[in-house]
Amino acid sequence: MKKFILLVSFCACLFTSCKYEPVVLYTYNVNPKYSWGYVEFFGKEYADYGITNNLLSVSLFSDSLSIDSVGSLQGLGQFLFLEDVYVAPTDTLLPVATYTISNSHEAYTVSPGKNDTVGTEVFPIGAYISYYEANASKSTLKFISEGTFTVSRLGNNYTIVCNLKTADKKALKGAFYGKLPHIDESLIRQSSRSRGIHRFLKL
Repeated sequence: MKKFILLVSFCACLFTSCKYEPVVLYTYNVNPKYSWGYVEFFGKEYADYGITNNLLSVSLFSDSLSIDSVGSLQGLGQFLFLEDVYVAPTDTLLPVATYTISNSHEAYTVSPGKNDTVGTEVFPIGAYISYYEANASKSTLKFISEGTFTVSRLGNNYTIVCNLKTADKKALKGAFYGKLPHIDESLIRQSSRSRGIHRFLKL
């Protein structure tokens, strides 16, 4: 009996000496301020599949992110890539509108994010956000599965306000204000979907 009481007392002391350490999830910036970006115009990229709407992509960058002389992305912050932005057949610039994440291929929609495979290479397509963190192990990519973003324009300045959700059901806000250069890629026929940011995206 005495041994049993000593054992119970020992266990009680052991448990009281252990401090409870709650698991703290890493917090990503869900409301970034994008400081620069650009739009790429691809024209009727999917005409062979019966899609007559023109195609754009929108790239927005925050904080200290920049592209070096060899086309690699440097620095820390958030990169929002909205690939397969469908606009009307007459549109060549990013129109003022509210765009919805959708697989419909209709004007003013954006394809949701997912992985695609070409040969042995797997890469992201559609809408997604990449986080480049000071702790490199926390750098990640999150697909965007639903939501909207709204584009307005005053003179040469664009305003883009996001109200999106990632595939893990996290809200993703964020906004951009400023000039948004447009690059005409419509005369370049590419054999793969590795457009835009794929040339320097490495996580």
